[in-house]
This record gives sequence, structure tokens and C-alpha cells, in this order.
Amino acid sequence: MIAMTTDAKKSLGQHWLSDELSLEAMCVAADLLQGDTVLEIGPGTGELTTKLLEKGANVIALEIDQRLHPELIRRFSAYDANFSLVAGDIRTYDLTQLPSPYKIVANIPYYLTSHLLRIISESANPPTRATLLVQKEVAERVTAEPGDMSVLGVSTQFYWQTALGAVVPKLLFAPPPKVDSQILILQYRPKPLFDVDEKAFFRVVKAGFSERRKKLRSSLAGGLQLPKTEVEQLLEKASINPNARAQELSLEDWNRLYQAIS
Repeated sequence: MIAMTTDAKKSLGQHWLSDELSLEAMCVAADLLQGDTVLEIGPGTGELTTKLLEKGANVIALEIDQRLHPELIRRFSAYDANFSLVAGDIRTYDLTQLPSPYKIVANIPYYLTSHLLRIISESANPPTRATLLVQKEVAERVTAEPGDMSVLGVSTQFYWQTALGAVVPKLLFAPPPKVDSQILILQYRPKPLFDVDEKAFFRVVKAGFSERRKKLRSSLAGGLQLPKTEVEQLLEKASINPNARAQELSLEDWNRLYQAIS
């Protein structure tokens, strides 16, 4: 294990992970094959990077914190043909420059999760698989089923098949975050779940979730600026109970509702 001579930067949400079992679980969840191209977001001190390279992956390490660059370059100089370090921020990084297919494997800052999911979902060159270590509560929201759905769950599951991997307790990180983490596994759908105008589809979804405590007839009426009587007719047409709440709907329910409104 590398000596952590560089302190984790709180503003970047850095929490180093060196636990061997957890790092191995990340690699297993990533379903790595010899020669896979992997984008690692925020390699930090390089513990996960080492595992990825040992599995035979070609690693493109995107690191925003340039304090870490000299040690990463030194540590992986022997992997010159399989390791490249890029200075940059995933929020502005151009994913279309990556060879296709590629995978993402990363222990990412908690504050970045929702933004990252949107970036890779909407990219013209998304990864075939993303294995992300994220806040446990967020991982559960992304993989939720009807009854506990959210805009994040609907929007992610629209593009990805989702699954949960191992839980990584907070005490395994340095410094430890306030909550536990969990491996989130995303497998990209070759085509979106439904044939819809995505902007219009998500407008309906966001309208439904605009007032979570209210019944759909009210939240949709407000969000879409339609009379409640008209919304009730649309819900009936889509075979959805107007007394239901947004979190109770499945993706198939949202599609039927979108089709009825369209």
C-alpha cells in the first residue's frame, strides 16, 4: 500500500480506500476482461488503479487534483503502455474521445454522483458498464423499485440496468466519511427502455415528482399546468390510479402516462 503523503482534500470529497477486499469487490463487479479500457475517475493514491492494472485493464486515470500527479506517475511508470494519467474534471471531460467500448470504475465523491449519472447517461459515447462506489443511500435510490422511486431512479433505470454490490463501511476509508458506501453497478441498455421523446418523457416524470407528498392528480396538474379533471382522464387512460403518488409508479407506468399525454 502506498504511503499517503498527500492529505485528502475535503473540498474535493476525497476519501481514500485501501481495503483489499473492497477493491477486489469493485473489480469483480466491473466484470473486467483482459484488455478492457477503463476510465477511472479520481484515482487518488492509486490503490484501485493498481487492482485494475493487475487485472489486465488499460486504465485512463482522470484526476482533478494535480498534487497527486507526481506520485501516480512514479508509481505506475512500469505500466507505461497500459496507464495514462489525464488532468481534468469529469464534469467537463469529453467522453467521446475515449475508445469504444470502455468501462468506468471509480470511487467517486458523494457530491458528484447525480451529476455523473446524468453525464454518462446523456453522453454520445457512454460506457458499456459503470461500477461506482457511492453513498449507500444514493445507491439504494438508484436501484429502487415502485414504492420508493425517485426522479434519480427513473432517469437512471431508463438508460441502465442497475444492481447493488457490496457495502463498504465508512471506517474503511481515510478519512472516514459520515455514512457507509455501496458499489453501484450500471449496465448500459443498447437502446433506451422506451421509444419516446426523452425531453418530453422526463418533463412528465419531473412534473409527477414536483410535489412528492401530493397525489398524482395534483402534482401533475401543477407541474404540467393542466386542469385536474383533464389529468384524471389522462391517468384513467393510462390505467393509473389518480390517488397514487409518483414514487409508486414503475417505468412502464410512466411510459403509459407519457403515451396518453402525447
